[in-house]
Parts: sequence; C-alpha cells; structure tokens
Amino acid sequence: MKKTILNFLVTFALAVSFALIPLTGFAQNSNSSSGQMKQSGSEVGKAGKSMGHNVKRGHVLRGGKHFGKHMGRSGKHFGRGTKKFVKKVIS
Repeated sequence: MKKTILNFLVTFALAVSFALIPLTGFAQNSNSSSGQMKQSGSEVGKAGKSMGHNVKRGHVLRGGKHFGKHMGRSGKHFGRGTKKFVKKVIS
C-alpha cells in the first residue's frame, strides 16, 4: 500500500515538473525599459495586497515589512527601466 502511494506521488511530481518546465521561459519579463516599468507597477500592487492581508489578520509589523520589501523591488525595477530608457535615447 505504501509503495503504491509513493510511486503515485513520485509519478505525479515528475509529471507536474515536466509540465511546468516550459512555463519558466515565459515567466521572465521582457528585458526592455517598458517591461521593467510594468514589473514595477505590479510590485506596487503586490505591496498593497500583502500589507492589506497581513493587517487584516492583525500582523501590522509584518505587513509593513512586506510592504517595504515590495516597494524596494518596485524601485529597483523602475530604476532599471529608467536606466535602459536613457541609454536608448542617448545612444
């Protein structure tokens, strides 16, 4: 009984991993300035959503921490997008 369950779980895990491998190529955002700006906007959305969920559950400090992390990533993407845009305009 245990052996059949183990075989099923291993087979299921392999099937899922092979099914999701091609999706990893599509998960990457385009490496353009507009792609970076779009990623920045989605990070801002994630920031508000994660903070709202944590505050709703009474975890105010944790919500603030996650908000700050997402806003930091948003700034990183925005800065990268700005850099790529300026380089493209200048050259």
